[in-house]
Amino acid sequence: VQLQASGGGLVQVGGSLTLSCAASVASGGRFNIRGIEWYHQAPGKQRELVASLTSPTNTHYADSVKDRFTISRDSTKNTAYLRMTNLKVEDTGVYSCNMDGIVYSPYGSGDIVGRWWGQGTLVTVSS
Repeated sequence: VQLQASGGGLVQVGGSLTLSCAASVASGGRFNIRGIEWYHQAPGKQRELVASLTSPTNTHYADSVKDRFTISRDSTKNTAYLRMTNLKVEDTGVYSCNMDGIVYSPYGSGDIVGRWWGQGTLVTVSS
């Protein structure tokens, strides 16, 4: 499974961005996503979990982003989203996603259970 994060960029304080994390599977396998997480790493700081989702009704957010960020998924596209609104300067940093789930082999055996990471996308919020 390869994850490709995108959607980052430069935005002013109070602005909005939507990040995407698209999963692709080689060799005809089918990826059943069980959980999605978005992490934020601010410059010079440790990475922190900001949002997670295990179902459309089971989501969790860090206090710092609650009521401003929304995590969602499109299972038909194997894609996760992080809608970020009312952005603050402290939201600046690299956002990365991970997904855990099962890749079902097209050959009837050799299914893989695991967690996969994307490479991150940079968000810069200017004042």
